[in-house]
Amino acid sequence: MYVVMLILHVVVSLVLMVVVLLQSGKGRGLAGAFGGGGGNQTLFGGRGAVDFLGKATWVLGGAFMLTSLTLAVLTSAKSVTGGGGGKGLIPKTTSSAPALPPPDSSPGGGDGTGGGGTGGTPLPAPGGN
Repeated sequence: MYVVMLILHVVVSLVLMVVVLLQSGKGRGLAGAFGGGGGNQTLFGGRGAVDFLGKATWVLGGAFMLTSLTLAVLTSAKSVTGGGGGKGLIPKTTSSAPALPPPDSSPGGGDGTGGGGTGGTPLPAPGGN
């Protein structure tokens, strides 16, 4: 059902694009809307009968909305029921990371020499021979 609706949605959207692009402009842009275009056209009146392309635009627009809503409902139902073969975008792990050992409290690394954990060997002085 989902694949059929998706294909129908793509077809409706492509046909809707073609129908909208085939329509001719009625008001010559903003100049026609504010009286600069001449003629007897007004802002909201004087439109006349809606032609075939206008009706097709309304029907295809409604079909686009219905297929969009149907796909949204189907997608949400699919995600609630665990569709997709049990694979999610974020993997679910049940094992936890091993605990880290507690840090040493002595400044020298815990060996008592203060040398940074070199095994009891003192570090050479910097710059000294």
